[in-house]
Amino acid sequence: MMRIALAALLLTGSAAADPESIDEKAVLCGACHGLKGVPEDKSIPIIWGQNPGYLYLQFRDFQKGARKDERMSAVAKNVVKEDALALAEYFAARPWPNTGAPAASKADADAAAVAIKSVVCTSCHLEEFQGDSSVPRLAGQQRDYLLKTMTDFRNRTRANNPGMLDLMNTVTPEQLSAIAAYLAGL
Repeated sequence: MMRIALAALLLTGSAAADPESIDEKAVLCGACHGLKGVPEDKSIPIIWGQNPGYLYLQFRDFQKGARKDERMSAVAKNVVKEDALALAEYFAARPWPNTGAPAASKADADAAAVAIKSVVCTSCHLEEFQGDSSVPRLAGQQRDYLLKTMTDFRNRTRANNPGMLDLMNTVTPEQLSAIAAYLAGL
């Protein structure tokens, strides 16, 4: 919790040691998102190499309360638009890290293929699950984060993308787990 408070304080410019450059501000993001792009907490997303439009929109949704997270809502609260855009571009320019996640088991890959086809995930996230512009990359994302996110959409506790609410309710929790394992291993 102390890391979050410090990051929020520094990013909002309320501290005497206010970071000036985007590079300095981005280091603060590393407290949660990982200094080398892989968060220690597997329920936190990888943001290195993520699509810039998506990063900015999520930041904005945290600011407006459309997306809620105790950590990010506090950090995003007072960040100015220019810094949010610059941070999105900064992280998008970083290489996507290799998490070392194993490929999904055959059973998970098969179950994921059925669910992905029925939900038509590739219509937005594209064939290789790289996303585009404001659509997130899913390939290689943290398994725990993916499962939490899909479950939050399914349970309607994350509501900043109404289309996902209905889509995630067309598949079973077991299929969500298989999709998360499959995507993480790509």
